[in-house]
Amino acid sequence: MRHPSARQSVLLHFPWSRKPCLFRTLLRVVAIVLFLSAWALPALANPISQLSSPQSFIAHPSGDGYFIANANGEPGAPDNNGFISKLDRDGNLLNLHFIQGGRGDTILHSPHGMAVAGETLYVADIDVIRGFDAQSGNPTVTVSLHPFHVEALTDLIADGIGQLFVLDTAGNAVYRIDPQRDHEVSLYVQHEDLASPRGLVVHPRSGRLWIASLDNGTVMEIAEDRTVTEVISNSFFTGKFRNLSGIDFDRFGSLYLSDLTAGKIWRVQPDRSMQVIAEFLISPCSVKIDRRNHMIMVPYLYANGAEINGLERPINTGKPRKRKRTLSDYGLGWLEDDKKP
Repeated sequence: MRHPSARQSVLLHFPWSRKPCLFRTLLRVVAIVLFLSAWALPALANPISQLSSPQSFIAHPSGDGYFIANANGEPGAPDNNGFISKLDRDGNLLNLHFIQGGRGDTILHSPHGMAVAGETLYVADIDVIRGFDAQSGNPTVTVSLHPFHVEALTDLIADGIGQLFVLDTAGNAVYRIDPQRDHEVSLYVQHEDLASPRGLVVHPRSGRLWIASLDNGTVMEIAEDRTVTEVISNSFFTGKFRNLSGIDFDRFGSLYLSDLTAGKIWRVQPDRSMQVIAEFLISPCSVKIDRRNHMIMVPYLYANGAEINGLERPINTGKPRKRKRTLSDYGLGWLEDDKKP
């Protein structure tokens, strides 16, 4: 992640972020607003604390657990103290420092986006992609993007057919990495309209890349000929977003967006209707969906925590309705109890 601009620093560096007790007390009065009257009951939230500047939160595609990338300090600093936390398939913390920069031969400065392809966990780390064995955590490969003069690699995805894509937020670019060709790196698209791209996903039906813009708060699609098309606008008349920082789809076709500075998670349904499913969140810096288990994962950058929560299923999937959700069913659940580890 690039260093926040001066404007972002004012918005994001809350004075209570260094005072956990006060932070937790204040947030108890914050309501999490949900608009889920037409959805069935999901699993309850599972909060994760003890993190340090978490940047991303992904699921292993096999359903065999989850990973959280922690910058552990100022995001973007080459200090070799970043770490990856590992969770079990139920979202419980297994190993806070599953991969730790500076331990043994491991180099990991400021991990951001992650993707699992085969048995490898790939991690975007400032200007390189690092690969680790997803089971042991041992380093396996380093892919340098130095020749492309990148400054801030952020979201990283596997497209499911053998390719990796990574965003260079500062350079308004997307790079493609081919693990089958000795991790060959090529520029996929570079365009000023990407406006600091921060979230990246492959559309589950079209196979095209969709990108969320940090600066403009727009959502764009990249066609096969590499042209960039705005699919969700954010103009003066239609503006809903401030700084989009994450994007993903669930298996029912709904799109999820995290708004870093507005503190909101949005859902865009296939008919393009939009809902805020959570707000008043502290720096939700990305959002990812576990499509296998229909779970949502959100890391809270300046709250040093994260949350995994069951998503609602559309009522037309044949799942019986149980009860309506309440306002306490989503968001910052670990703040409910100061004594939770």
